[in-house]
Amino acid sequence: MAKTFRLPDLGEGIGEAEILAVHVTVGQSISEGDLLLEVETDKAAVEIPSPISGTIDEIRVHKGDMAKVGDILISFADTATAGAASEPAATAARPPAAVPGHQAATPDHPVDAPSHAAAAPDHPAATPGAPVPASPATRRLARELGVDLQALTPSGAGGVVTKDDVLRAAEGVQAPSVPPAVPEPPPAESEPSPPPEATAGIAPAALPDFSQWGPISREPFHSIRRATATRMTASWTQIPHVTCQDAVDITRLEAFRQQHKGEIDKAGGRLTMTIFAMKAAATALKRFPHFNASLDPAAQEIIVKHYYHIGIAVDTEHGLMVPVIRDVDRKSIRELSIELQGVLERARERRNSREEMVGGSFTITNVGGLGGGYFTAIINHPEVAILGLGQGRMQPVVVTTAAGGHDIVPRLMMPIVLCFDHRVVDGADAVRFLRQIIDLLEDPDELFLTMI
Repeated sequence: MAKTFRLPDLGEGIGEAEILAVHVTVGQSISEGDLLLEVETDKAAVEIPSPISGTIDEIRVHKGDMAKVGDILISFADTATAGAASEPAATAARPPAAVPGHQAATPDHPVDAPSHAAAAPDHPAATPGAPVPASPATRRLARELGVDLQALTPSGAGGVVTKDDVLRAAEGVQAPSVPPAVPEPPPAESEPSPPPEATAGIAPAALPDFSQWGPISREPFHSIRRATATRMTASWTQIPHVTCQDAVDITRLEAFRQQHKGEIDKAGGRLTMTIFAMKAAATALKRFPHFNASLDPAAQEIIVKHYYHIGIAVDTEHGLMVPVIRDVDRKSIRELSIELQGVLERARERRNSREEMVGGSFTITNVGGLGGGYFTAIINHPEVAILGLGQGRMQPVVVTTAAGGHDIVPRLMMPIVLCFDHRVVDGADAVRFLRQIIDLLEDPDELFLTMI
């Protein structure tokens, strides 16, 4: 029976994706789990494996196309002899799952079954032999270790089998019980991303014909750039931004960084000021919890988060990306340096999983490496604050001597800015929060206890 594969629901309110690559050709025979496509959303690049075995009959998309959830991407020829995967509606038997690097077909957008399957229940029970939600890397690991994915109890979000599940099964260790997830309100952007102007409720202004004044060229406004524009417009129009700024004397901190950066490099990490700022921010967020929150206007509540997942703004050739480092408060400087380096490399190569791009509670952006100084950052909605760092530069500074006098000495001074949502926190709290971070960076003895 012929079947078609549609763009599955990628979760997080994502309604469309750009086709990065098509890995199959018409007439090619493939097996369940073989890579079909790579797509890119505003979160990350995602690999989509085939949920069934069969022969490619038609490919309806090409590299650079935009596809909406539910659009038919690929048609399969007769799959009656494709084994377990040929069972009617098998791929629709599992609930939708947000899977980094893999998206199975979902009840709303399954691989099309024969017409007589339309009478099946809206939420059928899991069918033996149906594809298990897991990334290609997890599937490969399971094959290498001889682990049956069907026999595992998923511990990942949305019923996803993770690498740890496979490793535990190979070692004969039972997976830990996973508490039921607390349902969250649906994302605000549940439809395909509108043009940035639509987010602000303002109709786009008509543009003149620019070609009348000289040569022009047009580039598609897709993928990360379009998503960034939409989110930034929403943040700027919905959040009353206020900025406070100061300068940090990082002379001692830079000496510490120079002393230890070699051993961190050998361990596969990179010791930067961003790492120290992450640790200082996590400490300050615990003391000032309203900076680690989100505002729920509909419920008239402030949602305070008791986890410290910090997003790091990354400048890539594809646009701005903000991967998230989880549980910063529980990790040492060495661990953070290694983890962040790997995340940044994947971001620049568009290899981040979707899980690495969501769930942040606070954001840091560092323009020091580009030579930037003071600037105003836009808050990453629905967070309530963002910390910005500039380039440290030697400056003459007046210091108090032990005898009570004053000297002018050279010190390495770094610009630091805090942009915050004035609906949730007041200016005085922002000054105290920023002062806490400055104190930790200038006199980091307490911070050093968990650094290396």
